[in-house]
Amino acid sequence: MPIDHIVFDIGKVLVHYDPNIPFSHIIPDEAERKWFFDNVCTHDWNVEQDRGRTWADAEALLIEAHPTREEHIRAFRKHWHEMVSHPYDDSVAIMEQLIADGRDVTMLTNFASDTFREAQVRFPFLTKPRGVTVSGDVGLIKPDIAIYETHAKCFGLNPAATIFIDDSAPNVEGAKAAGWDAVLFTGADTLRADLVARGIRI
Repeated sequence: MPIDHIVFDIGKVLVHYDPNIPFSHIIPDEAERKWFFDNVCTHDWNVEQDRGRTWADAEALLIEAHPTREEHIRAFRKHWHEMVSHPYDDSVAIMEQLIADGRDVTMLTNFASDTFREAQVRFPFLTKPRGVTVSGDVGLIKPDIAIYETHAKCFGLNPAATIFIDDSAPNVEGAKAAGWDAVLFTGADTLRADLVARGIRI
């Protein structure tokens, strides 16, 4: 079936994300910084903000467990803007060209509600697609099938005619389980080839 709908992830597809950027200065010792991310501000902890938990609740939970690390815990949200250091210009250009060509483009992202709105101000191209499903707004996260189904219903997508672009293999598999076509993002050149292979020329 021809592809009628193109859905982009954001982090590490359109915008770079790396907590080490600010924390390389906040916690200069590499071993200590690794311990902090492995045991305090962990990936699983951060995902709950993507699911909708407030930063105040998230910080309070960790400060209770690690009171001596309060400054570092609060630094995660305080310096979040440094973690999203730059756009991926080549993949942004692909997205903008698809929109200019009249293609139906939306976005589906695991993102906290407040930081996503900050990202849209900082990176105006995030306002150009037809719309976006933000995990923190709907209380669902990839790769749960429910978030793909929610996005498809909200934007009137035919799953069989939809392609999803994400840098995470589990998220790609989640989209496929929801009946979408999906590709793993590894760079703009590969993405362009993936789209051309599906009859979408850039």
